[in-house]
Amino acid sequence: MNVIEETVKLYDGFKLHMIKTDKFKTNTLVWKMKAPLQKETVTVRSLLPHVLQSNSADHPTTAKLRSYLDELYGAALYVDLAKKGEYHVITISLDIANEKFLSDQTPLLKKAFELLAEIVTKPNVSDNGFDQTTVNKEKRTLKQRIQSVNDDKMRYANYRLVQEMCKEEPYALHVHGELEAVDQITPETLYSYYQQALEKDELDLYVIGDVDEEEVQSYASELFQFQNRDPQKTEANGRSHKGDSVHEVKEVQDVKQGKLNIGYRTNIVYGDEDYFALQVFNGIFGGFSHSKLFLNVREKASLAYYVGSRLESHKGLMMVMSGIENNKFDQATGIIEEQLQAMKNGDFSEKEIGQTKAVIKNQLLETMDTARGVVEVLFHNIISRKEVSLTEWLNGMDQVSKEQIIAAAKKVELDTVYFLHGKEEGE
Repeated sequence: MNVIEETVKLYDGFKLHMIKTDKFKTNTLVWKMKAPLQKETVTVRSLLPHVLQSNSADHPTTAKLRSYLDELYGAALYVDLAKKGEYHVITISLDIANEKFLSDQTPLLKKAFELLAEIVTKPNVSDNGFDQTTVNKEKRTLKQRIQSVNDDKMRYANYRLVQEMCKEEPYALHVHGELEAVDQITPETLYSYYQQALEKDELDLYVIGDVDEEEVQSYASELFQFQNRDPQKTEANGRSHKGDSVHEVKEVQDVKQGKLNIGYRTNIVYGDEDYFALQVFNGIFGGFSHSKLFLNVREKASLAYYVGSRLESHKGLMMVMSGIENNKFDQATGIIEEQLQAMKNGDFSEKEIGQTKAVIKNQLLETMDTARGVVEVLFHNIISRKEVSLTEWLNGMDQVSKEQIIAAAKKVELDTVYFLHGKEEGE
């Protein structure tokens, strides 16, 4: 496979990551801002990227900004928010055509840098506040985003599991913040927080494409100028701790299908020696359609409409999510527990190991087939402060033995069982 190499340059206040590849016809710029997840800032921080992408000082309305993107051969601007362990990460991405493939030699890469720098450092501001109309509009949208979690019961059950499981930990906060905090945000408080974020956040700029690295460095150093900082770190290093006993929560709502979500502490995080073994363990246990949960809970026992497990790699959590009939709680929890025990006992074959490694490898390579996927894989290193190259990833996964998978399985501890079920069940 064509291994992707990353070149990193340090500038005052931010790191520039260059990934030179001829794999894509576009060039992609991705701006990342990372800060600890905190109750006081989570909501205002969730609003910020959406206000920044709406307009800017030179393009003071959304229509003007969108029209300018169209002029740049249909460049695309995206923003995103994520929780990675105990960190809250803002992402602003710009995809633009590579001028090498155009007959018209417009300096598109330079224009992309200028536009991204404008979005990040020259927002639409007057009297020490963001534009009032923009802030009001984005506040309405943020409220809808937060409320939409309640409407989608799969997402709601997952959020409630995390809330119950991580009660005393920042990770319990919702990525979009808290509904009651939205109204308190003003254009001035948002602008003040924006200034603080640019001063204190850990800042990373990724540039992916068939680019000239010297040209990229000259644009980056000229257009992105910040003060040096020692980025804020979280105390807990993202690792989570299990309570003394298993926490069980049952919630009644008007739902036809029960949602059974179970949370485990894996006691392993990204960058740990046994992290690759944990990945393979999760794949065999519940990560894929050939996994034990899928075959035993859904196919054999016909208990679940859907069932699967996923890892939160920077927090050391594994979540099992399933949709079951309201009266099947005991049976479903029993079979899920049996499958975990089977993993701890080594009750899985070399064929399952091989199949799982192949699927994980394909997934990783598929992710690396998009520029933003490349960034997401590389950004794990920023969150974890560990350097794991793509080659190490693939080799590390290949070398995992059955004994290592069993050892990883034995570290997994049941923490919280959350069940959302219909009214006819009663308490």
